Amino acid sequence: MEEDQITPKCSVVIIGGSAGSLNAILRILPDVPVLNSFALVIVVHRRSTDDLTLEELLKLKTKITVKAVEDKMPLLPGFIYIAPSNYHLLFEKDDFLALDTSEKVNYSRPSIDVSFESAAEIYGDRLVGILLSGSNSDGTDGLKAIHNAGGLIIVQDPASADMPFMPNNAIINTTPDFILDVEGILKFILSVNK
Repeated sequence: MEEDQITPKCSVVIIGGSAGSLNAILRILPDVPVLNSFALVIVVHRRSTDDLTLEELLKLKTKITVKAVEDKMPLLPGFIYIAPSNYHLLFEKDDFLALDTSEKVNYSRPSIDVSFESAAEIYGDRLVGILLSGSNSDGTDGLKAIHNAGGLIIVQDPASADMPFMPNNAIINTTPDFILDVEGILKFILSVNK
């Protein structure tokens, strides 16, 4: 991976995933010691409950402060933000997050596409979008939006995904900057984090 291909002015890294993505996230987070200049946002398909089990699990796996997103919460570098169940996560000007209860997209709320598209609109070329394992097509349109806004897009190598459909669909329908296994995604995040 060449240094000039890495977005040096990254403000947000957003990770989306569905079935099987938690395994990848749990392999990545423990090896990221700190977030120096950007926020990490995680949007995964989850059950429609108020359960905070995911947030609590991720807090045990990282030294970085993990926050469950609340409506109108500021988005600050140095933190990990988790999209709550049963809400779409949106990005607003002046680095704020918002929650939305509009209809499900790709049978999901939070929808990866909705969050990726919203982040692309606000952060443009200061955004990195990463799509992980999953079993539906959510995330592909969002990656296109990030790419079209000048951001960088990464797709998990389907061979390393527990459920390869989602990354395969993205690879067929977008032009990823990188197709990486979990170790490669970790190395990328660490390289942006300098």
